[in-house]
This record gives sequence, C-alpha cells and structure tokens, in this order.
Amino acid sequence: MNTRPEKNASLALTRRRLLIASAASGGVLLSGIDRTWADTTDAKSTEHFWYRLAPDGPYIDSQRDNKAFGFGMGKVFLSEDNGKTWPHDAIFRNADNITFSCILENGNILFATRTRLYLSTDNLGSYKEIIVKDKDGSDYLPHRPIDPEKPGWYFHSLDGVHTWDVDGSEMLVWGNYCNVLGGAVPINIYYSTDQGQTVKIAYSFGQSPSFQQPGGTPSDLLGDPDNPVVCRHIHCVTYNPDENAFYACTGDHDRTAPDGSSQHECHWLRGTYDAKNDSWDWKVLVSVNSNSRFKSGGINFVDGQLYWAADANGKNGTMPHDRGIFRCDPADLADTTKHELLFNPHYESANMIIEDGVILSAHYAPASPYATGFMISPDMGKTWAQYDLKEFGQRSGIRFHKKNSDGWFRVDLRKGWIERGEVLFIKPKPN
Repeated sequence: MNTRPEKNASLALTRRRLLIASAASGGVLLSGIDRTWADTTDAKSTEHFWYRLAPDGPYIDSQRDNKAFGFGMGKVFLSEDNGKTWPHDAIFRNADNITFSCILENGNILFATRTRLYLSTDNLGSYKEIIVKDKDGSDYLPHRPIDPEKPGWYFHSLDGVHTWDVDGSEMLVWGNYCNVLGGAVPINIYYSTDQGQTVKIAYSFGQSPSFQQPGGTPSDLLGDPDNPVVCRHIHCVTYNPDENAFYACTGDHDRTAPDGSSQHECHWLRGTYDAKNDSWDWKVLVSVNSNSRFKSGGINFVDGQLYWAADANGKNGTMPHDRGIFRCDPADLADTTKHELLFNPHYESANMIIEDGVILSAHYAPASPYATGFMISPDMGKTWAQYDLKEFGQRSGIRFHKKNSDGWFRVDLRKGWIERGEVLFIKPKPN
C-alpha cells in the first residue's frame, strides 16, 4: 500500500518540460498544479466543433463527468473540475509507463502500467496492486520476458469506453491492444463486477505463432494453448443492452499457420455473462481476411442498431478496400447485404464514439493524406464532414472518451498510430 506524501510547492511546467523532466529525473515531484481551463472562446473552431489541446500539466489519460485522471513526473493525479486544478496526487515512479486507466462509477480509479494493475479507492490517497484472476480462479501473472525491456502491454486499450450498466450494476470490460510496441504479450478480455477490486479474465486468445518472444522456446509461448482462435490484438469491446451481450472485434491481418494454411486474425465475437455463476459464453461470429469491413473498431450500439468503423487494408480480396462507417441490426452482422454504409472516408478508421446523436471518428494517419483527420456527423449519420487539423502534424485519434461535464470529448493524439503524443478535447457545436 502506498500513501500520499505531503504536497510540495507548485511547479509551473509545460507538458513538454514536464515529460522531459520526468524522463530525466525518474520521478521529480509535481503537486498542487492549478491551471485555467480554457473556454470555447479560447479554442479553435470548425463548422461542427471546437477543439483544443489539453492544458499544461499532467497527461490526462481518462475522464468521467467532472473528474480527470492524469500522470507525469513520477506521480499520478486526480482532478475534480475537468483539469482546472489537481488537488489529489500520489507518488508513482512508473508513471511514464501507464498504458490504461478508468474512473469507475463509485470514484475508484483503476490504472495500469505495461504489466501491472493498480486500484485507488480514496482519490489517490493510497493505491494497491490488483492481481488478475484467471478463469479457474488462480492468479494470472505476467510472463517473465526474455528481454526485460519488452514486457508487453497487458492492459492498454485502443477504445476509450469500458464501463456499462448491466442489470443495474456497473461492469468494467476491456481488451488489450498490443503486439505493436513493447514486446510480445498474450491477448485477453478483462472484466470486473466490483468496481475494480477484482479483475478477471473473460476470454483468452490462443497462441499466435506470429507474436511470440524472439528466441523463445515452446515453454515461452504466450496465449491460451487450448484456443485455436488467434489474433494480434483487440480493437474494441462494447456492450449492447438490448441483447445483454458484449461484442469484441480484433485485428490485424492474415498470417501463415505452421501447417501452411492462411490464419485469420480479424474476428468478431459475442459474449454473454452469467452473473450467478460468474461465467462467460463467447462465440465467434465472423472470421475474415484483413481486406474486409470486419477488420474494424469503434463498435457502438444506439437504439438497438450496431454501428462500427472499418479500417480494411491488405491486398487480399477484392479491391477497392471495403471501408467506411456501417450500420446494421446486430442479428444481421454476418450478412453484408443487410449493412448500410453511412459514410466512406476512403481511408482507414477503426475508432469511433457516438453520444447525444453525434458520431465522431478519426483517420489512421499513416494510411491517410490527412495529417490529423476527423470525421463527424451531428445527426446520427445523415450528414457528414471531414476535417484535417494539420497544426498537430501526423497524428491518429484513438481512445475516445465520453464527454465530460463541460461537454468535451477526450481523444488521444498518437504519433503515427500508437506512440503517445498529445491529448485533444473536442466539443460538438449545437446542431
């Protein structure tokens, strides 16, 4: 258990100076940060939304209502006024390796480094490590990496919404987007039904021959040896209240299996949770090649309809690439003739959020002529606009969080596709 130290005097650092100082010092303390939260009059504007970078201070990793969780300079931080001030903080010397965080309904904060989970139940007054439980109830521990500098990303997510009301109580469910940076790692869907006090495995993918540790032996293989379904990583996990079911989609390409056959990594799964028995039932709905609308992300359910964004790529299958923002009845997911194409940006996109009738999505920068491209529909897909926020350079928008109490979406701007860059806030204009 780590307790919060006494606060020091405020240090007025810009984000760049904050991160440089953090990397150089390995944990210089920053506390009592007080920043003015800019109004829309201070933000830049398009016809459809205002936008601005996060203010100087902690890297704002997640938000919920009026709260924001941030990190930097060997500490973690909590704001209760959308980042205007940061009255709560705690020493956390591995802050630069935080890859995931979630503010839960009761105020608990679950956050993770590359391989470890932590929970605070008292506004960062203290925190404790949470050991994940496997499906059989045993401790699910991270593997011992052959290269200690590459332990893998066990908990990092590509999407930003991870909690839902399920039968009157909150469930936290998410999957790890991994095997891009940081080393090989097994691919899992995690869940918690008790506000982060217990985190368990909901589903484990199999042992992909393409994503294992270099130089490893058969005893070093990562993944569930009994599951033939393999993937590179998880793009999205979300919940459909009308079916009381969870949906997940994965990537990334076709690989050659050891027997010489083609092995799909793009799957859609549907899972139902039995609260009485604390058990899951998962079924694979679709397995396809990467040149398909099912290579996708940004799954949303609104009024019983399923929405998603496709980032089809590769040279297999029929050209041009089968991309766009799609909608269908969940029961018709596997039948492409019953899909409605709402918008085709012509470039890859696998992140999307829908809230209050607004659809917001982003381009995958390395595969788009847009530097920092966003798509928006203010009317549930009837009309669309695209914008290139070139001033940020080549950035991809990922990890879309629901609007805070001031009406701003939070979005990661990643360098290229996955390396951490900046945090952007977007506020839709009234339609």
